[in-house]
Amino acid sequence: MNDQDRYTEKAERDASPERFPQAHSLVPEEKAHRHEEIVRTATASSIATSSSSSSQASDAERDIGMSRLPTQRDDVVDLERHPTALSRIHTQRSQHTQTVGSSIRSRNSRKPLPAFGAGKAYPPPLPEREEYVVEFDGHDDPLHAQNWPLKKKMITAAILAFTTLTAAFGSSIFSAATGAIQQKFGVSSVVATLGTSFYVLGFATGPIMWAPFSELKGRRMPLVIASFGFSVFNVAVATGKDLQTVLICRFFSGFFGACPLTCVAAVFSDMFNNSTRGMAITIFSMTVFTGPLLAPFIGGFIIMSDLGWRWTEYIVSIMGFVAFTLNILFLSESYPPEILVGKASELRRRTKNWGIHAKQEEIEVDFRELLEKNFSRPLRMLISERIVLLLSMYMAFIYGLLYLFLTAYPLVFQGVHHMNPGVGGLPFFGMIAGELLAGTVIFIRQPGYQKKLAANNDVPIPEWRLPEVIVGGVCFAIGIFWFGWTGYNPNVHWIVPTMSGLLIGFGLLSIFLQSLNYLVDAYLMFAASAIAANTFLRSLCGAAFPLFARQMFEGMGIQWAATLLGCIAALLVPVPIWFFYRGAQLREKSTYAPTAKRASAE
Repeated sequence: MNDQDRYTEKAERDASPERFPQAHSLVPEEKAHRHEEIVRTATASSIATSSSSSSQASDAERDIGMSRLPTQRDDVVDLERHPTALSRIHTQRSQHTQTVGSSIRSRNSRKPLPAFGAGKAYPPPLPEREEYVVEFDGHDDPLHAQNWPLKKKMITAAILAFTTLTAAFGSSIFSAATGAIQQKFGVSSVVATLGTSFYVLGFATGPIMWAPFSELKGRRMPLVIASFGFSVFNVAVATGKDLQTVLICRFFSGFFGACPLTCVAAVFSDMFNNSTRGMAITIFSMTVFTGPLLAPFIGGFIIMSDLGWRWTEYIVSIMGFVAFTLNILFLSESYPPEILVGKASELRRRTKNWGIHAKQEEIEVDFRELLEKNFSRPLRMLISERIVLLLSMYMAFIYGLLYLFLTAYPLVFQGVHHMNPGVGGLPFFGMIAGELLAGTVIFIRQPGYQKKLAANNDVPIPEWRLPEVIVGGVCFAIGIFWFGWTGYNPNVHWIVPTMSGLLIGFGLLSIFLQSLNYLVDAYLMFAASAIAANTFLRSLCGAAFPLFARQMFEGMGIQWAATLLGCIAALLVPVPIWFFYRGAQLREKSTYAPTAKRASAE
């Protein structure tokens, strides 16, 4: 752990001391780089001080209407003592700490300050600068996304679910056009499959930009820009005159399509509190994984029609433009720091007090810190943290098989059972049903999890997430064996391998969703880096697996290829079991997991 990591950990512990065990004391380097304290003061005194300290305002200006007006909250004191308000303050401090460019060191410069101008001396600093920082007006401030009306939350969730579904849908619909691409451009099946692989590579690289962008400028702007870029590049794929254009534009479609996969879960975290966030994220995850499975049969029917392969991309671009229109018209900003930026801007304009600002406006983008948080730290965690490495390998294998099945299913249902491309995509509904079943099970178990969480003073134990991963891993391995040994024989009815999708889909969503939750609970302030490492590795597997799927299934035989994959899945089942029993000890030895050492506890 380097100085930047220690600084992040210290700032996070200061922001939320009740969430973290006090197992570490400050080292000299940390003391030298301490960030200035973020102190929350009473709302009434804050506004009064900022109004009276406009040094250049005249009495006439004050009389005209720039004096402080009474508000509905003037009779309320100690707003920050409400538990919900305190929790949000801690969250905002944590978000501020994690944002690129938030540290004082990022503003150091060797260049001399420019002259103030017109022969003026530099003005004195603002008195008590924190008095000029805007805050939310209590725990029930309607500006905060968690206080939006339920109707607005549901509309926002539906729009974002459609946006995410569109991006996931676009990743796999191209697989139905592989044969047509081979004939059109005279290339092999492997080269034609690159259209799917390049898209998933875009998923791997996109979060590098969209994640920090959403932390700096909020959620709405990245989603609007990305949905427009996604639609434009899908039009470019549909109109491409050569294979190079098609493949390059497929990559950029995935790059822009990665934004909703990166930002939508964060929007749900902005809107929903701890008791409902888990269910919202479950629904989001189901859209991510059902999208790729809905596309093949639609693409198959398009290929069979007179429309041709280009309409597989036109359909996605139309969906993208619909998502862009909905986002630009109806999507409101949900990121609390960016909401406060808008509030501060309005107060500056209406009061002419230019010292008023939001904490987010103090941030300056620092390229070195950007590389540190988005490249260096995730790679170091992937190499040094056994939990991150093993879970990322497990999830990468699962994610790779999701896209490998886009090739394996047609070989079984179109090759062995002689279905046409449209009907041959319908068996994917077995996997979709399995994913819906997994989401239902997680929903049912959520109240029990909430009770355990409340009994533990709202401090999560990461290993509570693992029972679903263990059960899902067993089901997933059985489902692969079932699929292979019933799918290769044309005398076995097609419904039998289709039913294997119930276990495959159940295992896929159970493993993926709860493993991500485990990483978040285990690493807390470094969860973003752990997930970035995980995303990078699994997207590489998602891009690579389709390239050898056909050769493996045709060369080894469907049953033996499935046996190999099933054995690997079975060998990975002990990973979550080991974490369930030994996870606490592994986190105690971890450099990044904020777990108390036993000596400190004793």
